[in-house]
Amino acid sequence: MRLVIARCQVDYVGRLTAHLPMAQRLLMVKADGSVLVHSDGGSYKPLNWMSPPCWLIEEPGTWVVQNKAGEKLVISIEEVLHDSKHELGVDPGLVKDGVEAHLQELLAEHVTTLGEGWSLVRREFPTAIGPVDLMCRDSGGASVAVEIKRRGEIDGVEQLTRYLELLNRDPLLAPVSGVFAAQLIKPQARTLAEDRGIRCVVLDYDTLRGTESDDLRLF
Repeated sequence: MRLVIARCQVDYVGRLTAHLPMAQRLLMVKADGSVLVHSDGGSYKPLNWMSPPCWLIEEPGTWVVQNKAGEKLVISIEEVLHDSKHELGVDPGLVKDGVEAHLQELLAEHVTTLGEGWSLVRREFPTAIGPVDLMCRDSGGASVAVEIKRRGEIDGVEQLTRYLELLNRDPLLAPVSGVFAAQLIKPQARTLAEDRGIRCVVLDYDTLRGTESDDLRLF
């Protein structure tokens, strides 16, 4: 991984345009080729990024990041304050707690509880920024990405949103819709999900284990 702290401005040109005016920012270049632009706020979410497959061309004062779709991230650098490289090695991946992992396993086995005629494509479906819990197809054959949490909060919705943005760039999958599933979904998370066209599902753990006769409660 390469970390650069620089005073820079960033312009994205693609399906839309976006501009970040001159300021100090963290530029992160990962081993998978992705380039992320972070500020000192806004939690974990980058201000802008380019996911692989893409390539970085460095010239004096300018970085140009481009993908095969012709989208570009142009980073104009006024001053570099720090530039370092670090080998992180192989990451073992996220280890989920027992309940959340078991929810994923149970829902994969009984995916039709999400809808009649649904089928499972794969658990832990890979993307450039991490795996989606379940990739499914609905009764009409459309792709649906399902993110499962024990407690559904805004950060889970943001995570699924990023997955959907990447998945919808793949013409073999698009259009991909989203389902945010959790034992409890906080009101703010539900509002954000619905605003982004993501369906919310409240999971009953005991029902999925077969200890109750009631089905999933769908909202």
